Amino acid sequence: MQTTLRAASVRATFCALMLLAAPCVQALPTFDQVRTQWRSSDWLLLARDGEPLQRTRVDLKERRGDWVSLADVSPALREAIVVSEDKRFYEHSGVDWRGAAAAAWANLWNTRTRGASTVTMQLTGLLSDDPQHSGQRSIAQKAGQAVSALWLERSWRKDQILEAYLNLVPFRGEAVGLSALSLTLFGKAPSGLDEREAAVAAALIRSPNASYPIVSARACRILRDLKAPRRCDNLASYVQLAFARPPPAVLSVAPEAEMLAPHFARRVAGEVHPTAGMRIVTTLDAKLQRFATATLRRTLVELNAPAHARNVHDGAIVVLDNATGNVLAWVGSSGSLSQAGEVDAVLARRQAGSTLKPFLYGQAIDEHRLTTASLLDDAPLDLAAGGGLYIPQNYDKDFKGWVSVRTALGSSLNVPAVRTLVMVTPHRFAMTLKALGLPLAESGDYYGYSLALGSADITLLSLTNAYRALANGGVASATHDLPQAKTTRDVRVQNASRRVLSADAAYIITTVLWDNNARTRTFGFDSPLATRFFSAVKTGTSKDMRDNWTIGFTSRYTVGVWVGNADGSAMWDVSGVTGASPIWAAVVGYLHRHVSSLPPAMPAGVVKTRVSFDGNVEPSRNEWFLKGSELTTVGLAADAGNASLPGAMRGARSGASRIGSPTDGTLFALDPDIPAARQRIVFERVSGSSTGSVWRLDGKPLGHAQRLPWPPWPGRHLLELVNAQGASVDAVHFEVRGATARAAGASKAGGTLPPR
Repeated sequence: MQTTLRAASVRATFCALMLLAAPCVQALPTFDQVRTQWRSSDWLLLARDGEPLQRTRVDLKERRGDWVSLADVSPALREAIVVSEDKRFYEHSGVDWRGAAAAAWANLWNTRTRGASTVTMQLTGLLSDDPQHSGQRSIAQKAGQAVSALWLERSWRKDQILEAYLNLVPFRGEAVGLSALSLTLFGKAPSGLDEREAAVAAALIRSPNASYPIVSARACRILRDLKAPRRCDNLASYVQLAFARPPPAVLSVAPEAEMLAPHFARRVAGEVHPTAGMRIVTTLDAKLQRFATATLRRTLVELNAPAHARNVHDGAIVVLDNATGNVLAWVGSSGSLSQAGEVDAVLARRQAGSTLKPFLYGQAIDEHRLTTASLLDDAPLDLAAGGGLYIPQNYDKDFKGWVSVRTALGSSLNVPAVRTLVMVTPHRFAMTLKALGLPLAESGDYYGYSLALGSADITLLSLTNAYRALANGGVASATHDLPQAKTTRDVRVQNASRRVLSADAAYIITTVLWDNNARTRTFGFDSPLATRFFSAVKTGTSKDMRDNWTIGFTSRYTVGVWVGNADGSAMWDVSGVTGASPIWAAVVGYLHRHVSSLPPAMPAGVVKTRVSFDGNVEPSRNEWFLKGSELTTVGLAADAGNASLPGAMRGARSGASRIGSPTDGTLFALDPDIPAARQRIVFERVSGSSTGSVWRLDGKPLGHAQRLPWPPWPGRHLLELVNAQGASVDAVHFEVRGATARAAGASKAGGTLPPR
């Protein structure tokens, strides 16, 4: 009876105060508004299907996890909160008059009135102002809370009130909401909290930053109210250990599940500048990203097994969609296996090794300097460069003699590549590489002839995308890491493409890269490069075994793999088929486990012809040519010993006219003491049985004479003999330097680069 009278008196007093406080009460949001406006302290990187890939904290003031629905809260915690904070939560309509009467009688309405605050009243405080001070209020503020609570109960359901309360209430330290507390303190989702953990969580609401003895004592009282006193055993020690546990880097039940793309997340963050709570959908494929990451780490562990440690600790993988340029996988490091796991090896610059050779031979074919049947001499070669001689060697220190371009590229022979660069020139080749998107820091003359063997520093992403240009018929275009419709960049700029190699030359190079027979001299018949479906692939290893690459494409995907050491130290006995290649083969096998890969269609400008080689230099085979350059027999000319002479150009067309002077690669210098009008370079033709050959210089006809004097003009020039059908039957490159021109600048000299 006395309690009822007290409650009635308190209710009457509250009603009077509520009438005064009602005009000051602010309109409260709806439950849907509160839930929609909730923001995690992290931003979330999502795969293209919405699966979480990476969490990154942005808000450093508070730790807030994802919104937790009441259905995902353990029953033990729901009960502990009600027992601890509001025993009659499911009975009152926002204000617990009996509780308020008891508190008033005990405290004489002083500021210690939290015991009278219901969960609903506390929630109104959390919705209206700073939650850190929601429990320290005057009588007038309490009255305002009561009014808001009554109104809130009329528009919200009880489950919505309790759900919002658990997500908004501050806990220990910087943790706000049940998700943050559960993951930081207990390392589990709220749905998995047991009675003891639930009691500790409920105790922290009343005293968030209290010491562990105080929290454990209050939690023990809650456990007794829950009829679970045995759970108090060793509770203080348990709470002490929980408080001492370092907080996780991200708020995730399984951090490894949302730490799959840290380097890619940094790249996206640099473009989008995400804020707290943002969820950014990317082009990544979650399953592929997970497989590629696991494959890289597993292979590196195998390479460093104690029985045959190879000293290789880092690696990276990129997978691109050929058609769209979308990045499907981006593995920037080997994670815990690396001593520099924060370094993004996808974007780190490394020497390219032999991976640049396909573009060199493609350019030579495009310029009608070579065909894949042309013979090049794989023999010792000394070239003047800068301050000394450049002496390229093969990986195995052996020379193969005369080989076709197909064999030279397929088996990654070094000397034939350097001979080819002499024809193409480093300057022109560097321009092609830059057009493909490779970030060459210097001009071609700086790298000199070593550019043929990959002395330039490039990134895995740019190199993989350059191979994607081969897959797309010689057309280069940008990659995309975000769905194009979602980006703020101009779509027209994104989709801009440029032709770097002709579709014909790109196809011919592709036939070499998928030809397992062409690789046998270096790699043998059985290697990871030989897949059961169409794939075109090339390996590369930089000087002193510092970088190992495997880059290749199928009909749908281009995959790039790099392994090495982030600190630049050399690997031990790691070749193209033991380092990156097994990873590459596993990834392309995964991509095509259910999808076929078929070779591209032959372009109209390519002709397939049966070719035989004089002297059985190589076995007869089918070969692909640019239309008009096809051959049936390839042999060596009498002057085949010339270091820069392409054998097929000199002797493939028996009896054809050829250029006798100048020889390929000749350098002319104008003499300042001789009047310019008196200086001439003589073009001389060695006649054959064919007639009607015409001189053509830099694409323009000059005449028919057997011996033609030409007034020199500074620059690099292409001289050709063209037959009656307009096809080039022979070609040489030469350079004319002005009388005051300086000698070529700093070309790199010396050294040996491995091919694989």
